[in-house]
Amino acid sequence: MKNLLIIGFVWPEPNSTAAGSRMLQLIELFQKNGFTVTFVCAASKSKNSIEFGELNIKTFDIYLNDSSFDLLVKKINPNFVLFDRFLTEEQFGWRIAENCPEAIRILDTEDLHFLRQARQVAYKNNEIVTLNHLKNDLAKREIASIYRCDLTLIISKFEMKLLRKTFKIDKLLLIYMPFLINKINLESIRSYPAFLNRKHFISIGNFKHEPNLNSVQYLKEVIWPLIHEKLPEVQLHIYGAYATEKVLQLQNKKEGFIIKGWAESTEHIFTNARVCLAPLQFGAGLKGKLIDAMQYGTPSITTNIGAEAMHNKLAWNGFITDDPNEFALKSVELYTNEKLWEKAQQHGVEIIDACYSKEKYRKKLFNKIEFIQKNSSEHRLKNFIGAMLLHHTIQSTKYMSKWIEEKNKLL
Repeated sequence: MKNLLIIGFVWPEPNSTAAGSRMLQLIELFQKNGFTVTFVCAASKSKNSIEFGELNIKTFDIYLNDSSFDLLVKKINPNFVLFDRFLTEEQFGWRIAENCPEAIRILDTEDLHFLRQARQVAYKNNEIVTLNHLKNDLAKREIASIYRCDLTLIISKFEMKLLRKTFKIDKLLLIYMPFLINKINLESIRSYPAFLNRKHFISIGNFKHEPNLNSVQYLKEVIWPLIHEKLPEVQLHIYGAYATEKVLQLQNKKEGFIIKGWAESTEHIFTNARVCLAPLQFGAGLKGKLIDAMQYGTPSITTNIGAEAMHNKLAWNGFITDDPNEFALKSVELYTNEKLWEKAQQHGVEIIDACYSKEKYRKKLFNKIEFIQKNSSEHRLKNFIGAMLLHHTIQSTKYMSKWIEEKNKLL
């Protein structure tokens, strides 16, 4: 029996976040490879959280700093444990190591949090990202988590290179695992509404994610006025879960800047929009919104940060530029030129098929984890830094957690 336990930081919201979609892709991959999947989480569910019962997945609520987790994990007795980001490994990794020492520990970074933070700090200070930005406290925590695990899934080739070249992490501990998508073709894309049957620009992204919020503010203040001047009858529709009052106040109907909020159907909004705008100024990982745009035949314009590691130098399905004036001009050009728009659509299909093959990366992942499981003792012996970090984590985090648990009993 192949038994996978996933410990989530939050309950996945595939219609709200790219991280939620990513988690569903991984779950599907494991289930199709014969794994029984159990998902546990210490966070509260939201109205957007997925119903796991429909996917034949058992779920349990768990608690921080509570030994009830130890009893639960012994009962589940997983062969493999997947942490959905380094924060869950910090909280529960030592408990897995103590209660299920033979289980293979896998970390899914989703994106490198320390890279995103470094870029955000540099952006706000109007600086170029340097090694000083990268070697922040978050990097120390995240990389320590990578070492403590047997294998870490890296979603971006840029991030893989950063970990290997800059931080000297052994390739045995890492595997490149991008978004996992079935092949598409131009005929299926052309079954969606055509150029003349689409209208307006869209931008989409969960507003709890700082790069998305900043992108909308940048659109409002810099990009959209330039586009609106050329296309006064066209609107920009802003979608995203968790829109705050601050976001809602950005709406200006006279300027065609419309805050739509949570998108119930991403397929509907993408296939009825003509162009997707994503002027991201900082961030990390792969951008789910740009993958969605390609899958639904919606050309996009983004920055170099937005397109980073997403297309293997293939022609983009639209334009990539960091200059706001060029961004606006290319947006207008793509919106008004049907032949250019259709060519961009074709480029999106080519990128999906060349860079995100579900079958290709499925084989690589399961070959890797099966090899690690069969050779776990040798694999862990080669990772002395990980063993050392795990030892100190157990000695410190374990007893801090037990102290908190005892303190909570007195409250």
